[in-house]
Amino acid sequence: MQLKATLPLAEWLSYLEQSHFKPIDLGLDRIQSVAEKLDLLHPAPYVITVGGTNGKGTTCRLLETILLNHGLRVGVYSSPHLLRYNERVRIQNQDLPDEAHTASFAFINENKTESLTYFEFSTLSALHLFKQAKLDVVILEVGLGGRLDATNIVDSHLAVITSIDIDHTDFLGDTRGAIAFEKAGIFRENCPVVIGEPNVPQTMLEQAEKLDCQVARRDVDWSFEQNAENWQWQNKKVRLENLPFCQIPLANAATALAAVQCLPFDISEQTLRKSLQEVELVGRFQAIKVDKREKLADYLGVPVETLPTIIVDVGHNPHAAKYLSEKLTALKCNIEGKIIAVCGMLKDKDANGVFAHLTPIIDEWHCVTLGGYRGQSGDELADKLKSHFPNIQATSDNSVMDGVRTALKSAVKNDVVLVFGSFHTVAEFWGVVE
Repeated sequence: MQLKATLPLAEWLSYLEQSHFKPIDLGLDRIQSVAEKLDLLHPAPYVITVGGTNGKGTTCRLLETILLNHGLRVGVYSSPHLLRYNERVRIQNQDLPDEAHTASFAFINENKTESLTYFEFSTLSALHLFKQAKLDVVILEVGLGGRLDATNIVDSHLAVITSIDIDHTDFLGDTRGAIAFEKAGIFRENCPVVIGEPNVPQTMLEQAEKLDCQVARRDVDWSFEQNAENWQWQNKKVRLENLPFCQIPLANAATALAAVQCLPFDISEQTLRKSLQEVELVGRFQAIKVDKREKLADYLGVPVETLPTIIVDVGHNPHAAKYLSEKLTALKCNIEGKIIAVCGMLKDKDANGVFAHLTPIIDEWHCVTLGGYRGQSGDELADKLKSHFPNIQATSDNSVMDGVRTALKSAVKNDVVLVFGSFHTVAEFWGVVE
């Protein structure tokens, strides 16, 4: 089907969602042929590919911030988006207008020879936009796994693995070793690899050795530590002391700093410090600020001064829940009130694994319905919670904002309300306060 570039972006995205017979269809043959035909396999002189179970988005964001502050032209391809498709492709830290995407979609559509998945189509479009922009560096965030992910058609100069844990078992396998092997598919012969996972499965190390990669492993080749006021990062050649804390998880920031040491750019310590102070990404254990609290109060029809602290987090698997539990445990030492959860999760996520980490620290649960074919009802989620943890009380609501209303009815000023469980959960909330 030939669609015009002038078609609205929403209609293009609807077409992309329906253009292939199944939404996830791993493999590189379809996308590789189009990329070769259009000369999209080298989108920039230097390419970084970032994979991992969690932490990809924040690691990409800090790398982007550092490279921009160094004066380079940078493009980033990431997923999923929170509110708008345009978030997936950034050039010079800017989302592109709808017209840029629809023109790129039309170009890809004219040149494809068979149906493509949504992610394949959007990956080709991103590579086309990057090629047009004449960038110095492109950062590609892996969508799913690595070996058969659409981003893996590009031979990157540096591969980064943020973390390894159980997720997407239908596609990647149900052991850490199997998942690590899939993620190691982004490694390239004689190219550096940075691994932020402290417990690396042998399957990944074997793949790196087979390809003669120069591996920089956390707690082996580089490390970091923190105290109450700042943190330190070091490898065998460099020690960075008294670093400022940042708005992203420290392990991901440290992984990004390890990646910087592998780059062919002479980036100053001043640039690193400045970037740590500037970096932020929506939905990563983020307390909503004054302007968004005011919008929420207006939406709910309540005085803003009555609202408790509200934190949003896109965490959606046991690995992320473990990190959340650590953050909440530290937080609970400094508050007098309860921690109240508004939780919405997709059907294919390990809800029980998430609950296992968080039920000891969360005092009150409100489960909410997420829409779409992967969405799970609040009733189903609450039933899972109560069946595995009989002592837990949980309510259910038909939407995220209904759950927020219910949570706030029982909350007092000293409490903390956590909205979490999925990008979709945070997106529904963020759409109200944005």
